[in-house]
Amino acid sequence: MSSYHRFCFIVLLAALALPATAADPSPIDTAKIDEVTGLKGTMNQEEGVYKVSSPRADVTVTVDGGVLPPFMGLTSWAAFMADPKGGAMVMGDLVLLEDEVNPVMSALFENGMTVTALHNHFFFSQPQVSFMHIGGQDTADKLATGVRAALDQVKAIRSKSPDVAKSFQHPALPATSSVTAEPLTAILGGKPATKDGMVKYTIGRSVTMPCGCSVGKEMGINTWAAFMGSDETSVVAGDVVMVAGELQPVLRALRASGINVVAIHNHMVDESPKLIYLHYWGVGKALDLATSLKTALDAQAAVTKADEKADDK
Repeated sequence: MSSYHRFCFIVLLAALALPATAADPSPIDTAKIDEVTGLKGTMNQEEGVYKVSSPRADVTVTVDGGVLPPFMGLTSWAAFMADPKGGAMVMGDLVLLEDEVNPVMSALFENGMTVTALHNHFFFSQPQVSFMHIGGQDTADKLATGVRAALDQVKAIRSKSPDVAKSFQHPALPATSSVTAEPLTAILGGKPATKDGMVKYTIGRSVTMPCGCSVGKEMGINTWAAFMGSDETSVVAGDVVMVAGELQPVLRALRASGINVVAIHNHMVDESPKLIYLHYWGVGKALDLATSLKTALDAQAAVTKADEKADDK
């Protein structure tokens, strides 16, 4: 055997001795995604992504005085790709009108999906349009089922009422607020601020900015809840500040108790740890609203405690 062939033989043996590398992720079942979602997707072979889209051609939306076609940013979509660990993952963006947002969010949660952002993309839109960013990891058919549930919820709402609701449909608030603070404080704790029959609770948190300084409650790093109306018919408006791992438990707790989520976004770009802010709006008996908020705050605290235990190990 020549030295060259001997070298090739050694290289071959070495290659055979190497541990097997992880296999490429199994391709996702695109036909199943089409079947479940009721949409026809397209595959990007280069990125291994299968994307289904649903233009909001069922409503007429004007932006800045002109009708905006779905092509210009009014198309809901969901993109699927194989997960290296098996199964699939999905990311997407849903175009929603105001009365669709919270029912769709609940439908997503019921199907194991996540919601990662909620905000506007346009000014001066009629009706007002919100964009809900979604995600999930599971089998492709289960993720497709979650997407289908969201789209079906939109269709059900618009079939029932082509016109967008003008409010959350609740009894009128009294002209003068008279919310009793003591029962709410017994649930939420802290020392509330009061003004003209309204009650407000603020819970601070701290982060580090690039300058190396720590900022907290008075710099806007806070969770707050403000009540107005009466003990029997009250509105609560507020904001929850959290890190990424706390978002889904808080969202699920709020929706489970009927609190409406109106925005999910960031307030800063260079803080540590990175924070997410969730704005909400609820209507009902003041005591019930406070109890619902406490449930969400407890869900948030449970994540914090779990993270602290993990750090101690």
